[in-house]
Amino acid sequence: MESKLSPAASGWRQRAYSVIFEADTPEGRLFDIALLWAIVLSVLAVMLESVREINAVYGYYLRIVEWGFTALFLLEYLARLVVVRRPLTYAFSLLGIIDFLSVVPTLISLAIAGNQYLLVIRTLRLLRVFRIFKLGQFVGEGEFIVTALKASRYKIMVFLTAVLTLVIIIGTLMYVIEGGQNGFTSIPKSIYWAIVTLTTVGYGDISPTTVLGQTLASVLMILGYAIIAVPTGIVSAQMATPRSGSPAYKQVICHECQATDHKPEAEYCWRCGEKL
Repeated sequence: MESKLSPAASGWRQRAYSVIFEADTPEGRLFDIALLWAIVLSVLAVMLESVREINAVYGYYLRIVEWGFTALFLLEYLARLVVVRRPLTYAFSLLGIIDFLSVVPTLISLAIAGNQYLLVIRTLRLLRVFRIFKLGQFVGEGEFIVTALKASRYKIMVFLTAVLTLVIIIGTLMYVIEGGQNGFTSIPKSIYWAIVTLTTVGYGDISPTTVLGQTLASVLMILGYAIIAVPTGIVSAQMATPRSGSPAYKQVICHECQATDHKPEAEYCWRCGEKL
């Protein structure tokens, strides 16, 4: 996220920006660590409120804590909008949207009861821990996995289409073979059974009773073991393929901007110029 101060920003805004958005200063690091603890405690309060026995005794106090954290996060969100150069850019960035969603459920719960439990979305804000504790290498590895998934998306789409076709055919056949008297009351419900069986989950709420139906179910179960391994193989093969067209390519990550795809002989980051 690119968030810069306005050129005309006053001294207090500059100090506030360094505390709120930067973790390189002692004040900024302390602010972010305190924010992480507040996120953890607020999510814990929501979880405890969902426990009936605890809610019966301490529900009133937990709701006070919940509203207190919501007010805190709302003030923090507004402060971020004040000190950045382009508030809308921050507001519509990934972290900005997550920050906004962390306060919305409590406000919505005023009109619709129960929505406060959606506050567990605040756990997404813990992603800031990578920036606070300089865990940029984990971000780089995450980007590597995402890149492999993107490169495999067409193969995975073909695979999922084939699986979808298979469960529709098997589900329809099972509906014809077993019928409603054995629990297969409709084709969609039979397709549900086929999906549960193919993925080897096996809830057992529906099961065939005829010999032909049991034979078809056995074939589907065996297919399930073979099919589950396919997407794993697709992604693994993509991850094992050297990138940038060079067998000597290595995953070198810039610790300043987390840029990847550097050439083996590169000494400086292609994005920010920092020494690798």
